Amino acid sequence: MTTTTPDHKPAQPPSVEAALAEFSTCIDIEQRTFPKNAIQAVYLLHLVSQDQLYREIIRPFMNATDDETAHLLTQSVFSEVCSHCECVDAILNGKAALYQGNQAWIIDLARPIGRTIEQSETESVIAGPHDGFVENMMENLAVIRQRIRSSHLKTVELSVGEVTKTPVIVAYIEGIANPDLLQALIDRIKGIETDAVYEANMLVQMIDDNPNSVFPQFMTTERPDVICSKLTAGRIVCLVDGSPSVFSCPTSFFEFFTSPDDYYQRWQLGTALRLLRIIGFLITIGFTAFYVAVTTYHYEMIPHTMLLNLVESRSRVPFPPLFEALLMETTIELLREAGARLPTKIGQTIGIVGGIVIGQAAVQAGFTSNVLIIAVASSAIASFVIPSYIMSASIRLIRFGLIILAGILGNLGLIVGIGFIVIHLAGITNLGTSYLTPVAPMNKMDWLDSFIRGPFYLLRNRPSQTRTTNTVKTKMRK
Repeated sequence: MTTTTPDHKPAQPPSVEAALAEFSTCIDIEQRTFPKNAIQAVYLLHLVSQDQLYREIIRPFMNATDDETAHLLTQSVFSEVCSHCECVDAILNGKAALYQGNQAWIIDLARPIGRTIEQSETESVIAGPHDGFVENMMENLAVIRQRIRSSHLKTVELSVGEVTKTPVIVAYIEGIANPDLLQALIDRIKGIETDAVYEANMLVQMIDDNPNSVFPQFMTTERPDVICSKLTAGRIVCLVDGSPSVFSCPTSFFEFFTSPDDYYQRWQLGTALRLLRIIGFLITIGFTAFYVAVTTYHYEMIPHTMLLNLVESRSRVPFPPLFEALLMETTIELLREAGARLPTKIGQTIGIVGGIVIGQAAVQAGFTSNVLIIAVASSAIASFVIPSYIMSASIRLIRFGLIILAGILGNLGLIVGIGFIVIHLAGITNLGTSYLTPVAPMNKMDWLDSFIRGPFYLLRNRPSQTRTTNTVKTKMRK
């Protein structure tokens, strides 16, 4: 159940008494009175700029006569309001409300709160721009507009959360983005009924087509160049105030294996890196599970020369391969989580030293075999090549399910698990579009910018998933 807010109260005219009553127990509310002209200013002390407050209100109104006051209030920086709720919302957004009798005006004195634009810590940059989004939504929009200098870049402002009233901006390029997909996204955001939304990754979970799926269905990033490329491709992006993450849609599964760095290098190298990420994905989900299946049920699949080493390695291990694999995978995840939560320098030390010490000690104590350590370490390393952290975390969770199936049913369980994943992915949609585009439905032209990174003169069309009528984006020739 959502919380009832002042917006649901009957409309009432503005008055300084009502405003002070609204913030009666707030220690940061401040009232300043100018007796000479009966002006009273109400604002939240820590949300307004003190320099602007002095320049725009205190100095002009301190000794102003009635005629001078009337002239000052006609300036464009002052906006007259007609209801108490408008005054309250303005004060909460860093504005000051000026009262004179039964009339009220508001003036924007908001003080910028937040960090300066800097490189994202979660998305490393090899080649390309080093700026990243911050928690201020308008600054993020300004960074986008610096790159896309077009009047066709349109925005729609919304609000989410009955208590937090978090501002949200939906941005798109008019004439390229599909109007039906745009309206579908706006309707979903408007349909959210909750008290609070703090972050973009929180918002996307409320508008997913498949909220119970472990796979992320919206691409989130902190890099402005990624968002600009999504906009020009015909996708729609959404900015949430207070969040350094911006998400785009519609999104396909294969987008999570692409990186903006692919476009800043030669296309041959970009293609090789994309194929490497797909190989890493297969290793991450299947290598440890395949080890469990082979060592439990299918010894005949192991070459004879390797079998002797494997038997010798496992001869001192008292646990079955399933328990052994789950124990080591859980240990790796504990080390990864510990390294992420600790300060950077300490976290790196814990990850490296902890992994080496625990792995070596586990082998010497007979808890696990050398071969399994190699399998688990390879799976962990392979997961790091996936550019999206959210997708990487989802894949690591799936790995545990495949290990259990492989330990129970062998290779049959591994095949059943992979089949279930493929069927599940085929059933996911994003804003009504297929999550497996361009494989299902098949569109071979999109493969030039999905599995491989084709040369720019071949990347002529926008992705089919965007359903844009303006399909051509590049007209250059070889």
